[in-house]
Amino acid sequence: MGATSAITASDCAAALEALQDRAPLVQSLTNIVVAQWTANVLLAVGAAPAMVDNPHEAAAFARIAGGVLVNLGTPYDDTVVAMERAVSAATDHGTPWVLDPVAAGALEWRTKVALDLLALGRPAVIRGNASEVLALTGGAGGKGVDSAHTPESAADAARALAVEHRTVVAVSGPVDHLTDGNRLVRVHNGHEWLTRVTGVGCALGALVAAFTAVVPDPLLGATAATATLTVAAEPAAGTSRGPGSFAVALLDELAAMTPARLADTTRVS
Repeated sequence: MGATSAITASDCAAALEALQDRAPLVQSLTNIVVAQWTANVLLAVGAAPAMVDNPHEAAAFARIAGGVLVNLGTPYDDTVVAMERAVSAATDHGTPWVLDPVAAGALEWRTKVALDLLALGRPAVIRGNASEVLALTGGAGGKGVDSAHTPESAADAARALAVEHRTVVAVSGPVDHLTDGNRLVRVHNGHEWLTRVTGVGCALGALVAAFTAVVPDPLLGATAATATLTVAAEPAAGTSRGPGSFAVALLDELAAMTPARLADTTRVS
């Protein structure tokens, strides 16, 4: 997938400092299951969420937002129209937007929606699991929203997708893999309970949009977002009895995250 990226834990810390200083406004066109959780995650790190996903306002809001998330978890006809308008407006205005192609490959219509959105404008980042990334390059996808593949098995597809769309592809898994088609970053932090709370991956997409709003390098933005979430997960799991208390603790750890702590505990290669 190319040479190992020079992005460091200190770079991620500087990105977090920029986010906390600037409090970017993040428009989240996301799914109904995770809207509140996503907003709370954004608030915890210091960003400002706006869940504007209707076709009447989506384009106008994309022009004033710092970053835009487009998440295909529960697409409806009207929200897809809103997504198309938001992507077009973001592209015209230079607003970075993030595509989270939830369950792409598993269902034909949403896979087409994802590909149509990619044709409308170049995202700063495509964030998904390995099966979703493979689906965007012609693969079969996973089991619903769950991945049937590893990030390592999607490495070539991620690189090809990044090159084709001149974007960053962030593949979530036990070790997160992120590439811009040339550079590669692996983030080694995290905990298995991240997969036991609904919407963690979707919220990560919103975090990526927040970070890309404040740093010019989308690969750094995606890496810093991934590091922030996965680093916070480790002490959250240590003080929790299970996924329920973990979810609450994760928000608390995100709110307590500092650039210095991120620099000290992020494990990238």
